[in-house]
Amino acid sequence: MSGLEWLEAASYIVTIVGLPLAIGVYIHDRRRERQSDEEEIFLRLTDEYADFMRLVIDNADLHLLSPAAKGELGEDQLERKHALFAILVSLFERAYVLVYEDDMSRQQARLWQSWEDYMTEWCQREDFRNALPPLLVGEDPGFVAMIGRIAGAAAGKTGVGEPTWQAHPAAGAGIVFSSPGPKRPRGDRLSPGASED
Repeated sequence: MSGLEWLEAASYIVTIVGLPLAIGVYIHDRRRERQSDEEEIFLRLTDEYADFMRLVIDNADLHLLSPAAKGELGEDQLERKHALFAILVSLFERAYVLVYEDDMSRQQARLWQSWEDYMTEWCQREDFRNALPPLLVGEDPGFVAMIGRIAGAAAGKTGVGEPTWQAHPAAGAGIVFSSPGPKRPRGDRLSPGASED
């Protein structure tokens, strides 16, 4: 075998072994980079939740850290509470859009579980559940379904009854909400300007 044949054989070996190895290293690096990006998004969202909790502490007179609403609130307090709930729903939707996937890896599921726990904790408050329908108008349909399921389960655990949620078929992103207590006609929309089917 001449030197040229040895070089040709060596180039084949490099191609056969080196190319798959290079592809494997590339795939591994991309996977690690994607995991790092997911963790960075999670950390940014967690920082935003911590900022929200600082707002809750700054508005301690609203008693949002109590498991249930306490006493009557004045008009100013009700407005601040509604604004804080709107901020929280927006944060939850952002977490849903950025973190949740139908087919999650183990790492993604672990990151998402923290957010589902936060949603469950807040949905155990009756005043938060009652504030949800108007806050969810126009939001991501997947998020609306997810938080509706969580709110329904939380309502069942607190003994208040289990609300049902669904998108109104005529308006796409509209929300139908019904719960035990004062009965609404089936399919009553809570979004402004809604028409009955």
